[in-house]
Amino acid sequence: MKRMIFGITVAVLALVLVTSSDVFAGGRNRIGTAGASELLIPVGGRDVAMSGATTATTSGIEAIFWNPAGLARAESDANVMFSFMPYFADIDVSYVAVSANFRKLGSLGLSVKTLSFGDIAVTTEDFPDGTGETTSPTFFTVGLTYSRILADRISVGATANIVSERLDRVSASGVAFNFGVQYRNLGDIKGLNIGVAVKNVGGDMKFDGSGLLRGGQIDDVTRAPSFFKVEASSFELPSTIEIGASLDLNFGEQSQVQLASIFQNNNFSYDEYKVGAEYSYDDIFFVRGGYSIAANEI
Repeated sequence: MKRMIFGITVAVLALVLVTSSDVFAGGRNRIGTAGASELLIPVGGRDVAMSGATTATTSGIEAIFWNPAGLARAESDANVMFSFMPYFADIDVSYVAVSANFRKLGSLGLSVKTLSFGDIAVTTEDFPDGTGETTSPTFFTVGLTYSRILADRISVGATANIVSERLDRVSASGVAFNFGVQYRNLGDIKGLNIGVAVKNVGGDMKFDGSGLLRGGQIDDVTRAPSFFKVEASSFELPSTIEIGASLDLNFGEQSQVQLASIFQNNNFSYDEYKVGAEYSYDDIFFVRGGYSIAANEI
């Protein structure tokens, strides 16, 4: 009983520190300037319902997105996940992932996320209302995840994502890395967990292709018009750092409540504080909820 009270106290103190600290990302003045924003589109019903506050407790194949360290804690040796989601501006997001547990070697996961924009009218400087042609942008992310349980309480994981964006005759590609760690039963307190995830770390991306070629004529020079290439600016990835804690409370043999919270440091937007809760009955019936707030709203 004393351990449970101590665990609740630690969890509350951690939540208070997270939600009251005056810590802000330098990216608050760079909102909207990051690229590869598809890396931030969430997947997984359980974690989304808890507002993404599950860095410390996410497990199984859904953990590939939230914290790769949780992949090794999948209940089955083989897992498959399919997801389809209508997004804003008539964009559709499709996601598929598979994973396998190789016992002492660890777990491997493969994920693919694609964005469908439909047909978009092609416009130019000379034809701002459209040329009569259409194009269909292709955005996709392919990730390879490795996760392993180092000890009974500690698991680690990493993901390498190949990001590709193509629009008509220009394209950009890059590699983004995710790293995560989870620690279960902190301080010998059963159900008290912590987790850290660093996401979307990698080099800049830059668009290139024949679509950047423009025809021009140099004044006062007797030569035929020629093509020149517009040099596109590079853009950084939307990297984040998440630090989270969770606490599992048992009420009898069948009822359980999980409380979770994280602090998310965003490189290109305001920091966020997230809390979530889940009630489960006999691992059959679940009620979940979450809340997220940006630092500028506090």
